[in-house]
Amino acid sequence: MAAPGIRACCRLLKRSGSVGFHCLLRGGGCWKEGLSFSSSNEAKWRNYSTSSTLCQDAVHQQTGFTEEIVIPRKKNWDKLAVLQALAATVNRDHTAAHYRFQDDPYLIPRTSPEFRLYSLSQESGCNAAKYIINTYPHLFQKDIAEPSIPCLMPEQLEPLINEVCVAALQERIQLRKVKASVDMYDQLVQAGTPVSLEVANSLLDLLCVYGDKEPPREDQLEPRETEDKDEVTGVLQKMQRGRPRRVSDLLSIIWRENNNAERIFSLMPERNERSFCTMIRGMIKHGACTKAMNLYTDLLNNRMKADVHTFNALISAVPELKEMYNDKVDLIVDLLKQMAEQKVQPNLLTFNSAMKSLRKCGSVAKGLSIQILNEMKYLNIGAVTRPHTDIIFEVLDEIEGKHFEPRDPDDVNFFISAMRLCLELKDIELAYRLHKTLETGNNWVLLGDSYQQSIYYGRFFSLLCTMESIDVVLKWYKALIPSLYYPNVQGMRDLLQALDTENHLHLIPNIWKDIKQLGHSNKQDIVEEVLELMSRDKHSPDLQAAFSETALDIKSVYKQNQLHNMQWTSTSLGNVTVLLLRGGRTQDAWEMLQLFKTNNRVPGKELLDEFLDHAKESNNNTLAIDLVKLAGTFSLPATSELFERVMNEYQLTDEEKKSLEELDATSSDSDQE
Repeated sequence: MAAPGIRACCRLLKRSGSVGFHCLLRGGGCWKEGLSFSSSNEAKWRNYSTSSTLCQDAVHQQTGFTEEIVIPRKKNWDKLAVLQALAATVNRDHTAAHYRFQDDPYLIPRTSPEFRLYSLSQESGCNAAKYIINTYPHLFQKDIAEPSIPCLMPEQLEPLINEVCVAALQERIQLRKVKASVDMYDQLVQAGTPVSLEVANSLLDLLCVYGDKEPPREDQLEPRETEDKDEVTGVLQKMQRGRPRRVSDLLSIIWRENNNAERIFSLMPERNERSFCTMIRGMIKHGACTKAMNLYTDLLNNRMKADVHTFNALISAVPELKEMYNDKVDLIVDLLKQMAEQKVQPNLLTFNSAMKSLRKCGSVAKGLSIQILNEMKYLNIGAVTRPHTDIIFEVLDEIEGKHFEPRDPDDVNFFISAMRLCLELKDIELAYRLHKTLETGNNWVLLGDSYQQSIYYGRFFSLLCTMESIDVVLKWYKALIPSLYYPNVQGMRDLLQALDTENHLHLIPNIWKDIKQLGHSNKQDIVEEVLELMSRDKHSPDLQAAFSETALDIKSVYKQNQLHNMQWTSTSLGNVTVLLLRGGRTQDAWEMLQLFKTNNRVPGKELLDEFLDHAKESNNNTLAIDLVKLAGTFSLPATSELFERVMNEYQLTDEEKKSLEELDATSSDSDQE
C-alpha cells in the first residue's frame, strides 16, 4: 500500500531538482540508509528517523534556508464554546420575544407589564421548586441522571456532625449557620478546645458578611425578621448626617453595639491582618463607619497593613465620615497616600470607590478626579464611572470596538447614563457609536436587568424619533420591538409625533394595533392623541375608510374601559364622530352624537357644520332636520344658524319646512323664557 505513495514522492522530488532527490537517496538526516530500488521499481523501507530536528538540519544544509516551525499549544475551550459557536451562526429574530419565553407560547409576553409578570413568575417557580426540594430532601434521593448532576439534587442544609469539635464548627460555617456557628464556638471556648486563627477568621467572615443575622435562603418565602425598632431608629439618626432618610436604610441590617462579631474578635487570643480587615469591612457594610475608622487606627498601631479591599471600603465610607467637601477630599487623598506607603496595589474598585465618593464632594473634587483618571490610565485600569457631558466623546473614543466584562456592581449604569447624555445633547451620531459599542461582543451584558434595558432602549428610541427620518425610525422600530424593547406611553407618543412631522399619517392604523398589543389602549392621553392626528385633516377616501375602522375600534375600547379609567370627553367624542362621518359610516356617526347627551357632553359647532355638509352632499334632508332637532335639545346658540342653513341650502318639502318652523318657534320660546 505504501509503494505508490513512495513512488509519487520520488517523482515530485525529481521534478523539484536533483538536490532534494539525492538528499532523499543519500539519507541527509531524514533517511539513515536511504532507499534501495529493485528492478521492479519497488521501494523498501530500511530505517526511518522521526526526529524533526534532523530533517530540518538536512534541509538547512542543502538549501541554506531555515524556517521556524511553531507548534501551537493546546487551547482550553470554555464549556459553552460549542453553544456560542452555534449562536454566532444565526441572527436575532426581531419579531420574536425573549428566548426565556419560547418554551410556552401561551406565556409569551405582549406588553411590558406582562414581560415583568412572566419573568417574576418564572423566577418564583424556580424558587418554589428549590424550597420544596431543600425542605423535603428525603423525597428526592433517587438520582436517575447519568452522569449525575449535583446541582439538581437537594442541597445539604443541615449539619451532619453533632459532636462539639472544630470540624463541627467548620461545617456550620460552610453551611452559613450563623447562630449555630456562634453557639458551637462558645462551647469550644468553654470546653477549653483551642480554635485555630484560620477557623476564627472564617467565623468572623460569616458574621461580618451577614451582620450577625441569619442569611436569607435563595428559596426563602418568609420575610427576614426585622431589627429592634428603637435600636434601628437610634443608629439611623447617627448615620443620617443631614441627608434625607432612604428606604434602603430601613431595609438594611444595622451593626449593633457589642454584637457577636465584636465579642468574638475581643476573645480571640491572637489577631492578624485578616481579622482586622474583616471587621473593618463588616462595620462599613452595615453602617458603623466611625467604628471602622477607629479600628483601622488600631490596625496601624499594631504595625499591620490593610489589604486593597479594606482600603476600597474605607474610601467608599468617606462621605459618611466627613461633612465638609474639603475634609472629604483630604481624607480620600490621605487614604490613597497610605496605600502607596503600605505598597498596596490599587485595583479597579479602588478607583471606582474614589470616583463615587468624589461625586459627593462638589466642585472641589474636579482636580482630584482628573488626577485619578490619569493614574488609572497609567496603570491600565479601566474606569467604570458615569460619563459626563464634557468627556463623553473622549470616553467613546477610548472604549469603541473593545470588549468588556462586568467587574463592578455599577457597570450596569454606564450605557444608561451615556444614552441619557446623547439624548440631552440631541447627538444621534454619538448614540449610534454608543449602540455599536453595546453590540460589540458580549457588552450587552452591561445593560443589566430588563428594567434597565427598557430605560436604555427607551432613550435611544426617543432620540431616533426626534432626530431621524421616519424611514429610519420605522427600521429601528421593527428591529427593537418586541424582541428587545416594549415601548411605554412616551415612546409611542414620540413615534406618533415623528409620523406627524414626516406626514406619514397613513401608518397610524397599524401603529394603533401595536398600541393595543402593547397594552396602552387604556391610556386616555395616547388614545386622544391618535384620534386628534386622524381627524385633524381630510384625506383620501381609502385612508378615511381605514381611519373610520380605527375609530370604531377605539369606540369599543372606550366602552370596555369606561368603568375604570377612561371617560368620554367632548373632544374624543367629536373626533370619533368626524372620522366615522368621513369614512361613510353615517349611522355610526349619528349613534356617536347620541353619546354626547348620555355622557353630559356638548358637541361643537364645527362638528355640526361638518354633519350638515355631509348631509348636503348625500342629499339627506332627514339627517339635516334631525341634526337641527338635536342641536335644539342641547339648547345650543348655533341652533338658529343651523336652521337658516337648512332652510336656505336644502330643497325641503312643505312638510319638512313646517316641522323645522315648529322647532324654531319652540326654541325661540324657550330662549325668551
